[in-house]
Amino acid sequence: MFKRKVNITRIKKSEISEDFDIILIENPVDIFINSEPLVNIVCLPDSLKELAVGFTYSIGIINNYEEIKQIKVDEIEGNIYIDLVDSIDFKLNDFDMNPVSRVIDTTCGIPSPWRKFIKEKIHESKEAITSNKINQISSEIIFSSIIKMQSQTKLFKETGGCHGAAIFDYDGNLISVKEDIGRHNAIDKVIGEILIKNHDFENVFLTSTGRLTGDSILKAIRARIPIVASLSAPIESGIRLAFAYGITLIGFVRGKRMNIYTHPNRITLT
Repeated sequence: MFKRKVNITRIKKSEISEDFDIILIENPVDIFINSEPLVNIVCLPDSLKELAVGFTYSIGIINNYEEIKQIKVDEIEGNIYIDLVDSIDFKLNDFDMNPVSRVIDTTCGIPSPWRKFIKEKIHESKEAITSNKINQISSEIIFSSIIKMQSQTKLFKETGGCHGAAIFDYDGNLISVKEDIGRHNAIDKVIGEILIKNHDFENVFLTSTGRLTGDSILKAIRARIPIVASLSAPIESGIRLAFAYGITLIGFVRGKRMNIYTHPNRITLT
């Protein structure tokens, strides 16, 4: 259950009336790794397995889904339990966590103590993205994919209270689409589903409804996704990381227009 009706007083033009609205319900979810508490994520309690897999991949704990021996989602208690394969040398102390940085709310994507750890993990991703052959994609594919993502994000249409993210192949075929109150959570969910499906990241691109922040781009870098496009604006941290790591960053994809901020040579007009 992640939405409910609430009574409201609606004013429209010169009329006032009693009505109802649909709102989303966020819940805190705890992720445990090998029985140790890792993080508390405030999220939309939907697609929790995908969220946990995508998050642990994004921050560098796992490199693929096969490194998870077992995952159990307790939706009633709001807990996700992940057991890693024995070959993964996971030490929670490597993250230098504290009670505050263990909490990820709906506005932040990656707590500060983890960024150093993640950047060490994405050094190989930088080499992979910048050395990849530049596969070009038509702007029409980007436009149509954004429209398709919008048509599939039904909770946003119903409530206006969440973000969407999607992953498409270069032909514009939808592979994964998810929604969440946090834009970063939605990205983790689609990345998690791709990992579970064992799909190749190199021949896909990521779309989002949210701002293109540095934290969002770090997730794309980690997954070696070469193109990221959004309805919304980028900010300086996102542009800087996209430029440095060879990602084509596109914002304000609306109608038949877009702004390409970095590495525009992947996008064609044909």
